[in-house]
Amino acid sequence: MILTIDVGNTSTTCGLYDGEKIIFQFRRETNIHSSSDEIGIFFRTVLKENGYDWKQITKIGVCSVVPSMNYSLASACSKYLNQDPLFVQAGIKTGLKIKYSNPKEIGADLIAAAMGAVHLFPNKDLIVADLGTATTLELVSKDKEFLGGSILPGLKISIDALASGTAKLPMVEIAKPEGILGASTTEAIQVGLFYGNAGAIKEICYIYQKNVFHGEKPLIIATGGFAKIYNDYSLFDHIVPELVLTGVKCAIDMN
Repeated sequence: MILTIDVGNTSTTCGLYDGEKIIFQFRRETNIHSSSDEIGIFFRTVLKENGYDWKQITKIGVCSVVPSMNYSLASACSKYLNQDPLFVQAGIKTGLKIKYSNPKEIGADLIAAAMGAVHLFPNKDLIVADLGTATTLELVSKDKEFLGGSILPGLKISIDALASGTAKLPMVEIAKPEGILGASTTEAIQVGLFYGNAGAIKEICYIYQKNVFHGEKPLIIATGGFAKIYNDYSLFDHIVPELVLTGVKCAIDMN
């Protein structure tokens, strides 16, 4: 079996693969103060309690955007799972033609998501949207060229900014609003964030379709913790929650 790990700013998501099929997913809060022992015991416990033998894990892949976690995580994998993990980073085989001026600047999550999207939707022009702590939109051509993209504040950052930067606006739940008019402050914030974020994504995708893909419509693939609130909004062609994990699995296969 193969264990894939996606370390995000807010949460760490893990997927266990048996062959090409993901058979189990679990997550924990990303805590930069976690020790290797704490992480390792967490892995063993979760796997055991769900009927999986950690000794059957033959490879581990990691995508991390939290560098301060990497040492403890690598140590946990080595000590408790008897495997040294492969980190998605500059220098490994990706199958992509990176067009960034400095490839080392690209977040591991962006590369992994792009790899997963190319694997699932080959020979297509793609816009890969990752709705996490930040919202990112990255372009991949049908020739597997990673062209670049854009980054904007995610829904959680936006809510945090409103609450901390104003005297009276409260923290609210990130959720799809029931209507388009907020009848309370909470509803008004939810409406603004939901449709404002959707509008930003639509506009950016329109600009990319017109100017980068020369009018040809790319597939828009979404992932990330907040993508699911747009399930019924037709904002994306496909929502693939495990897209980054799929990319990490591809990285293991290639390397």
